[in-house]
Amino acid sequence: MRVRRAFAFVDLVGFSNLTAREGDERAVLLAGQFRALVRDICSRRGVRIAKWLGDGAMLVGVETSPLLGAVLELQHASTERCLPAQVCCGVTAGSVLLLEGDDYIGHAVNVASRLCDLAQPKEVLATTTVVGDLPPWATVLERLDVRVRGIDEALAVARLGLRPTDASADPDPVCGICLTPQTAVALRQDSLGQPVLLCSDSCLETWEGRPAPTPEEQGSLRVPLIGS
Repeated sequence: MRVRRAFAFVDLVGFSNLTAREGDERAVLLAGQFRALVRDICSRRGVRIAKWLGDGAMLVGVETSPLLGAVLELQHASTERCLPAQVCCGVTAGSVLLLEGDDYIGHAVNVASRLCDLAQPKEVLATTTVVGDLPPWATVLERLDVRVRGIDEALAVARLGLRPTDASADPDPVCGICLTPQTAVALRQDSLGQPVLLCSDSCLETWEGRPAPTPEEQGSLRVPLIGS
């Protein structure tokens, strides 16, 4: 069956060197941290983890925008959490064959994988065909033509990242991405009447579904702004 999907491959750069330098146990710990982070982001944004690839993963989205949001958040979160290995990503979308209900065969899959191979640490490379689906808080940092192994013609590729912000930007309370009113997808108010900026409908749903504090916890030193 032929379907249209968005694909991303993500990979930990330098994982083999870290394994050789710090040992298998340290590598397993890092892989576990990485997988937990990928699971958290993908489950919230509605992106499927098609398969784990050792120190990487293949991600699939029915829609392109949530997938782009997921890989950009992954880059942001891995930097903020100071993972000892950096992440690189390759993204594209296209028509492919669905094989046995859970695997995908086609040009788009191959391109996403090759772009991940070409990406530098902390880099998201995507075909320019997906740029129109970028969330408002993301941007094209650079456009370039690249040669990809197995493809005769050069590919038009965009290097993606977060929009620059200044001190006036506020972090999304769920994912931590810094936003302005112009780049936020949703705007709400907290229990103190302060504006809350959210990057996506999925972060909004998570924020609105957060547990409410008890009267004793509200305003306490332990939970000073919970529910806000």
